Amino acid sequence: MEDKNSNYLWNKSEKIMTNSIVRKLPIGIQTFEKIREGNYVYVDKTEWVWRMASLETPFFLSRPRRFGKSLLLSTFEAYFKGRKDLFKGLAIERLEQDWIEYPVIHLDLNAKKFDTGEDLIRLVDRQLLVYEAIYGSSDADETIDDRLFTLLRLICEQTGKRVVVLVDEYDKPLLQSFDNEKLQEEYRLMLKAFYGVLKSADRYLRFVFLTGVTKFSQVSVFSDLNQLNDISMDWQFATLCGITREELATNFVPEIEAFGKKNNWSFAEVVERMERNYDGYHFHQDGVGVSNPFSVLNAFNKLELESYWFQTGTPTFLVSLLRKSNYDLRLLIDGIEAPAASFTEYRVNANNPIPLIYQSGYLTIKDYDREFRNYLLEFPNEEVKYGFINFLVPYYTSISKEEQSFYIGKFVQELRTKDIDAFLSRLQAFFADFPYELNDKTERHYQVVFYLVFKLMGQFTEVEVRSAKGRADAVVKTPNYIYVFEFKLNGTVEEALRQIDDKGYLIPYQADGRKLIKVGVEFSAIERNISRWLYF
Repeated sequence: MEDKNSNYLWNKSEKIMTNSIVRKLPIGIQTFEKIREGNYVYVDKTEWVWRMASLETPFFLSRPRRFGKSLLLSTFEAYFKGRKDLFKGLAIERLEQDWIEYPVIHLDLNAKKFDTGEDLIRLVDRQLLVYEAIYGSSDADETIDDRLFTLLRLICEQTGKRVVVLVDEYDKPLLQSFDNEKLQEEYRLMLKAFYGVLKSADRYLRFVFLTGVTKFSQVSVFSDLNQLNDISMDWQFATLCGITREELATNFVPEIEAFGKKNNWSFAEVVERMERNYDGYHFHQDGVGVSNPFSVLNAFNKLELESYWFQTGTPTFLVSLLRKSNYDLRLLIDGIEAPAASFTEYRVNANNPIPLIYQSGYLTIKDYDREFRNYLLEFPNEEVKYGFINFLVPYYTSISKEEQSFYIGKFVQELRTKDIDAFLSRLQAFFADFPYELNDKTERHYQVVFYLVFKLMGQFTEVEVRSAKGRADAVVKTPNYIYVFEFKLNGTVEEALRQIDDKGYLIPYQADGRKLIKVGVEFSAIERNISRWLYF
């Protein structure tokens, strides 16, 4: 039957959507003109565009990938080109009176894989040639920074107007060369000179906006170009990219209703589940949380809560950084307290993975201690949390990515049915053919493996995993049982059980009503695997 209010078709007898949503969702579309002319759903951010454009301060914004940075720059381009027709019905229509057209240079560093310095030069050269063909150019043998300066001067002289410069993903070459120190230094020197033009040519510029994922402190965009206004953690711009809960509930009513009917959820339940899976990003301690727009649009398109954003790019460079820094993953997974200075700028030679992890979108601000000015950084939502943990498992165990879902599902089923022997026998497989020798460094590695397994089980049952002294290593709650686990890497299973009793690990759960089971597990240094276990 046809539901005229929500514009979808619903087959009640089969309980399936036969033509899910008639509205067009801009999945993968990063051009404002295409979205508006194609009548795609658009969450209106144009009030911020007008407010920023009314200033002449150069801006910088750091946001994770797939967060709408490219669309934002495209919106600025349309505005500065005077495309009033594209903004009909949007907030900016009632704010802007003049609609003055300015010349715009829009550079995009996101469109290529950078393997050599020549790759970067070729990409910038190709984009500069487009504008040089219109306004003229200087000596073709000049460097790209000299050519940019000359181009800005020529445009200003010929049009009588100052130039708007938009740079998308300014840091892409640096991120791609993360594991190649020599190449990264080459990129840094090139970009330092190129972006430095945006200061020396200030008299030719009307507006400048750079976006990227990471704020690299050594790239002199942020020292030579010292007038740059970094709004990455500004309260007033905290929702400039992303979708707030209010925007979700008001802009996507047909999609939420269709999602609810397909999954037998109420409107409020859909919003809550979308928020739990894709929201939770905070870019200021007092800022409203936002959802990743890429995941939201894909979920509405497919009517399924899946991992969309995480699957679009695997953070292999982050795993490399974590291993290189010997960072304790348990701290990362449970949340980190840190001052802003320790995570807002990445220093290439510093042994600190947190800035890249935060700026890449795998951690976000969850709380703030105003007295000591420390931030609490945690995973923003379930998509990122479990996506990140699942991604790490093959790097720390012998279990492949394809086998993970099978193992975790079996683990949960076995504890639900009190098949503890099967659970621990299966856990042994995670340590089979372990490639490292047992030493002080890998002792933490074994602890991390236990930690990852229990954290992944938390998707399907209530799990508490502790790393602090004086608490059980893990507590798993199923409908009928509460398990308290204690692991001993350099001790016996008897000692593990005795510690559970001596430390009173069962006491907090005695009034629960479910059957309490204490499990002691011994890890053999010789076998490099679980060797014995006892439970009562």
